[in-house]
Order: sequence, then C-alpha cells, then structure tokens
Amino acid sequence: MAKRIPEKEIRDFIFDNIERNPSNITKLTSEKFRISRQVVNYHLKKLENEGTIVSTGTTRSKKFFLKPIREDNFVLEINKGLEEHKVWKERIGPLLKGYKSNVVAISNYGFTEMFNNVIDHSEGSSVEIGIKVFPNKIDMVVNDNGVGIFNKIAREFHLDDQRHAILELSKGKLTTDPKRHSGEGIFFSSRMFDEFAILSGKFYFSSSAGIDWLHDREKETAGTAVFMTLNTNTSRTMKEVFDSFATGEDYGFTKTNIPVSLLKYGEENLISRSQAKRLLAGLQKFKEVILDFKGINNIGQAFADEIFRVFRNEYPDIRLIPVNTVDDVKKMISRAESHIS
Repeated sequence: MAKRIPEKEIRDFIFDNIERNPSNITKLTSEKFRISRQVVNYHLKKLENEGTIVSTGTTRSKKFFLKPIREDNFVLEINKGLEEHKVWKERIGPLLKGYKSNVVAISNYGFTEMFNNVIDHSEGSSVEIGIKVFPNKIDMVVNDNGVGIFNKIAREFHLDDQRHAILELSKGKLTTDPKRHSGEGIFFSSRMFDEFAILSGKFYFSSSAGIDWLHDREKETAGTAVFMTLNTNTSRTMKEVFDSFATGEDYGFTKTNIPVSLLKYGEENLISRSQAKRLLAGLQKFKEVILDFKGINNIGQAFADEIFRVFRNEYPDIRLIPVNTVDDVKKMISRAESHIS
C-alpha cells in the first residue's frame, strides 16, 4: 500500500518552487512525490480556487504564479510626526495576523529598523511602503527618495568610494548618528530575513543564507530601496540571531562576520596595507571577527601582515578567525602569524 503524502507537504513544495518553475511545476511536483500529474493538477486547482495561486495560458502553455493573500502599498510624507511603530501598528501588523510569533517579531524588527532609518537618515521627502503576504513568504519593500544610503555613508565618513560604505555596513555598528542609533539594524535585519537587499546609487547589495553579494549597476538609482523576504515556515527567532553574534555574558553585539570579497574592485588583488587597514577599520569594537575569504584566491604579504601580525599585536584580545581560505591564502596568513611578537 502506497504511503499517503500529507497535503500540506505537497502544498508547501508547490509554494516554494512555483516561482522558479512556473511552467513545469506539475512535472516537478509529480517527480518529487512520485504521484500522477492528475493528482498534482487536483492540488493546483484547489490552490487556485483558494486564491493562493493564479494561472495563465492553457494545457502545455499553462503557467502558475503565487498570488498574495494580503497586500498593501502606500506612500507617506517624511516629516517630524512620522513614527515607525504607528505605521507598523496601523498598516503592516494587521496584515500578519495569525502568523507565528517569531515571523511577526522578525518582520516587526526589520520593518521598524528600516523605516526609522528613512526618517532619521534619508533626507528625503517621501517613502513608499509595499508588503505582499503569500502563503509561504512575506515580501516587504521600503523605498525612499532621499540622498541614498551608500552615498550618505561615504559622505559622512569621508570614504573614497561608495563600495567602502557597503563594506562598513557589512561589519555592523556603523551609524551617522551614534547618539540615537547603534548602527546594528541593517546588520541584524540582513541575518534575520531569508533574503535582504539594498538598491541605492549604482549598487545592489544582497544578503541571503549568510552570503553577501555586491552587484554594480550601469544605471544609477535615486534614493534607497530595501527589500526583505521572510519564509513564513521559518523556525528562526530574533534571539537565535542575536545570540549568534554575541560572546561572553554581557549579551552584547561583540562578534561579526565580514565577507572579504566586498573589499575587492573587479579583478584587483588584495595586496596592500591600505586595503587591509580599510578592512580592519572599526574592528576594535568587537571581541571576535570572522573574516570570510570565500572567492579570494590569493592575498599579498603586506595585506596579510597588516591583519594577522600588526593588528593582532595591537589588539591581542580580539580573535581573528579566517574561514573559507584556499591554500595560497592559508600560507600567507601562516607566514604573517609566525612573526607575531
């Protein structure tokens, strides 16, 4: 007797794969669960009737798409009376009624942090908010018409390039207003959501599954748009994320993880002390620093020496942990460490 497959398992698979496979979701689901296409079509038709997916075309040309079960899109004027907790309470929170507490808490944190950044930092006149609630995920967008986050950070900290601003953001604890902000909102939001991205100026910064990427764009975009996606089935909690970047008993934000690849421009090599100093800027605020060398095939002697000898001699209590290092990078690090006084 064939094992009965729970309907929820089939539905969840369809929800999670339909966007990437709109035209062959029937075949994919059939092969996954070893059930007939007729059975799959029964589930697809049921989801259509419920209003959670829609289809276009007929027979072989048919395509399926997710449909929001709740959504809202609105524009607000940025002024002194605008408060993020009120917008959440009145417009965003009600759309998430019935979802798990951890999902609501993460959504609340990400939205209010990003919205507050707009109020305090954007220098813009308006902000557009978009939220779509699907059966399997929540998509949120916070889009302002201000000066642009990367541009402002580069300006305020006298950085040579907006790429440097993105590198500093990836470390955490960066803010242009330290009296009112800790600078941790973007860092932790990017770790709490399944997908997190910032589009501003000529750059698109994205973070997914703990991997940060930076994409150059030919066309420059005004303002700042932040995109956040959260799986509604996630078991992740805010406490787990905070704990993963805390060391000791003070529960402080004392640990960070930096993708070294964000330091690179195109095909250039990481060879100089000045590059190393840019990477190390501000790291004295942490107790433990993970340096992720994924995508880095080699580093220069001066670059390695500045990080793994000079910095370590100056800050012996800070743990530097290189990860994802290829053999050539490991050799350079070992060479620098062998000269630690």
